[in-house]
Amino acid sequence: MTITFHPFRRATVFGLLLAGTLSLGAAQRERVVGLPCEGCDAVFEGMPTTINTEGRLAPAGEPGRPLVVEGVVTTATGAAASGIIIYAYQTDAGGLYPPAPSLRGAAARHGRLRGWARTDSAGQYRFLTIRPGGYPNTDIPEHVHLHVIEPGRCTYYIDDVVFEDDPRLTARQRAAHGRGRGGSGSVRPTGSAAAGWNARRDIRLGAGINGYGQCGPGAR
Repeated sequence: MTITFHPFRRATVFGLLLAGTLSLGAAQRERVVGLPCEGCDAVFEGMPTTINTEGRLAPAGEPGRPLVVEGVVTTATGAAASGIIIYAYQTDAGGLYPPAPSLRGAAARHGRLRGWARTDSAGQYRFLTIRPGGYPNTDIPEHVHLHVIEPGRCTYYIDDVVFEDDPRLTARQRAAHGRGRGGSGSVRPTGSAAAGWNARRDIRLGAGINGYGQCGPGAR
């Protein structure tokens, strides 16, 4: 079986149209780079006006084992990158993307367990959620999808967060994520099922992203 961590990111005519600058009303959306990326426009759908350093993917009381995903975002030179928006989405504890009636298109495929966080002056971001389930009846491991939005410049997806204690995660997959987009997405969670899990996923802007040089002014 072919293992695919990004089931909605295959190239499509629609996805290729996203290579240019997108717009919503009078507001400009950031250019999508790192194609092919089907559904990259979903990062803008429902995005709140105010985004805090700590975001929430799963609401309080969502069934599952508590999980905190956090990390530091840095530039290519290793400097802390403030004001960067991280978009994340995931499955529920049963491995499904739970629907939200208010969502349409690509955002609907991402489901209701989605959210945003903006890095602080030290480049830190944090998400409160639950540990996702792997897709039912597959050998695809647990994972959390991540996208980066560099305001005024560009947006792109990076490698998912995958968990090194997940028995579905193979050595080959772990190695691939170690060389991944935006830095390594393979994490060793700390904590326990009873007390809750913590996963650190640091992000390097532009790392492994094709077309990153097409981003807007103010190169990092």
